[in-house]
Amino acid sequence: MYLETIHILSKKDAPIRSIDISGKMGFSKPSVSRAVSNLKNEGCILINENGHISLTDKGLAIAKKIYERHEILTDLLISLGIDPQTAEDDACRIEHVISDESFGMIKKHLKEKTAS
Repeated sequence: MYLETIHILSKKDAPIRSIDISGKMGFSKPSVSRAVSNLKNEGCILINENGHISLTDKGLAIAKKIYERHEILTDLLISLGIDPQTAEDDACRIEHVISDESFGMIKKHLKEKTAS
């Protein structure tokens, strides 16, 4: 979720700081600080001397994967008649646990449905 949030925030022109992530996610500053430290150690983000956070290629690849899942699952749930906010919340939970195989088949099914 942190990488996805950084990816979303990075679409704006302003530099990203831990406080921005905390505000967007509603998590405490210490929780975000711990997660940011772990992501840096895993090679997913870089932090410059001003504390500005950016995604590495590795982090961006993971973030894009999760974000795509989020968008497709949200759209699917909304198309089924689920309230947009509920769809958004449920997609956020599902995107982290769904297998690559299941998501791939959902994506394929939706692509075939729109092609016909």
